[in-house]
Order: sequence, then C-alpha cells, then structure tokens
Amino acid sequence: MTARTRTYGQYCGLARAMELVGERWALLIVRDLVLGPKRYTELQAGLPKIPPSILSARLNELEETGVIRRRIRPDLDAGLVYELTEYGSELDHILLDLGLWGARSLSHPGPDDVFTLDAAILSLYTTFQSEAAAGVQVTFEIQYHDTMILHAMVDDGALKVSEGRYPDADLIIRSSQGAALLDVIGGQVTPPEAVRTGKISIDGDVRDLELFTRLFRLTAAPEIQDGVSLH
Repeated sequence: MTARTRTYGQYCGLARAMELVGERWALLIVRDLVLGPKRYTELQAGLPKIPPSILSARLNELEETGVIRRRIRPDLDAGLVYELTEYGSELDHILLDLGLWGARSLSHPGPDDVFTLDAAILSLYTTFQSEAAAGVQVTFEIQYHDTMILHAMVDDGALKVSEGRYPDADLIIRSSQGAALLDVIGGQVTPPEAVRTGKISIDGDVRDLELFTRLFRLTAAPEIQDGVSLH
C-alpha cells in the first residue's frame, strides 16, 4: 500500500477491497477495462466528466495496487494501453452483480447523464439470465438513437455481446428513449405496449422481443452469470 492511499484501519477483506478500488471513479475505470485494454484517450472518452488529473491519479493507484498494468502494443500507433491484471480481472462478475443491484434503482436518465457503449454492452451481460437461455439460439441487434449499435448472440445458455451490426439478426431493436429498454426488461412496460407506444421499434416478431425480456431481466438470481464470458 502506498502512502497516498487512505485506509480504514480495519483488518477486513471488504475494507481492503474498498481501499483498492473504492476511490471515486476507480470502479468505473475497472468497468471500462473489463471488456479489454484501452488507451488513456479511450478511457477519457468513456468517462468524459472525469478530470484528467483524477484519471491519471486513479490509474497510478490501480497500477500500484496490482489491479491494472500498462503494456506497450506495437500494433498500435500510440502503443501504450491499460489493462486489468489477472487479479483485477477477478472483479468482472463482482462488477456485474453490483451493476445489477444498482440498475434496479435507476430511473430515467438526466439530461447530462452519459450512456456509453461499454455501459450498454455490460448492461446486457449484467441482466442476462443463463438458465432461461438453455437450449436457446438467437441473435439480437440493438440500436440506441442510431448512434450506438451492438449485437448479442445467445447460444445454449452462453452470451456474447459485441459492437456493431449483425447481418440476419433474428430481431432488431431500436430504443428511441434512453430508459425504454430498461423499462421493458424491468417489467414496467410490456413488449407489445413498448412497440405500440413507439418507445421501441423492431424489425422482426414481437414474440422475439418477449423472448428478449425473458433472457435479459432485472431480477435477482445467484446463478445469473453462469453463461457469461467477458474475455
């Protein structure tokens, strides 16, 4: 532990975890590295409200405590990237569980709230119900305001989410409002109602949207992440 790191003075694993990743912005940096290595500028783009001095300080602290490391990638023009260490990678399912817990208290986003691609991808991993997906093979393409597109492939209880379009997806979902899809998977709005009111538009069968809401839900289940692999 470095001299700069504040301590709780508690001989406790939770207290130690908070000393490692509990500083403001630290877990969001880890969140953005869960999906893969990033340059400093990419981290800035995903966290537009973080002051550069704080980002640099958090990166240094996380590196000093063994959560992340810097690595040179010769295939990149700006070859320095930050990535999770093996120890840091163990936070992935902890982050998903914590994200699911927090998502249950989300309301509609404020005018200045930022919804990033990484957050969108992780929201699907967070809400995925692997048991409901047993024996299911289906692909979804999800478009947010025509500015962010990702796809989810479900294959017999396993999930893979990536950026971009998916040719011949079984269902294309367009979410015209920031929290529209959250309302659907949270059960506040039924799939037919969401389509009828224009909150969501689809290319495909509404029954596939109903399947989507069975596969991605804001419900508690200890085994919900069994089919998730982020790496």
